[in-house]
Amino acid sequence: MMRMNTSTTTLTMTRQFSASADSLFDAWMNPEKMKKWFFTMEQTNQVANNEPHVGGTWEIVDHRDGTDYRAIGEYIEVEPLNKIVLTVKMPQFSDSEDRMTVDFIPLEQGCEMVFTHVIFVPHEEGWTKEDIDKSVQEYHDQTEHGWGLMFDNLKQLVETGKVDGPQE
Repeated sequence: MMRMNTSTTTLTMTRQFSASADSLFDAWMNPEKMKKWFFTMEQTNQVANNEPHVGGTWEIVDHRDGTDYRAIGEYIEVEPLNKIVLTVKMPQFSDSEDRMTVDFIPLEQGCEMVFTHVIFVPHEEGWTKEDIDKSVQEYHDQTEHGWGLMFDNLKQLVETGKVDGPQE
């Protein structure tokens, strides 16, 4: 569903965890665990809903600095302990819907997670190729930074059972 006024960029991140694929998969599926790291922190989380099956939806509402931030999506594929494909949308910022794929690869010790996020980048009227390239790079880098913080919290959660909070 590519529109003329958007570009896409793909972010791929690989992380290793000293935790089983089972506990890592559960941290993505279980709303009680999701609310500790997924788009939110427990202290700022307002809503964590999850129906982790194909066609099911998820929703996170995080409250920071007087504003509610809502992230929603739908599950496209759910292969327990193996792979999740889901969409993500933040309606207050854009009507574009990104797609994320999470692969879980068991290791001798722990598990590796390969995360791929296809990001839709909206264009404004009259943008040059340079404007578009700059915006695509900013979206990529900001998204990578955001997921990096979330994955640090995910790592704490699956390896220690708790999250200390933002590590900015």
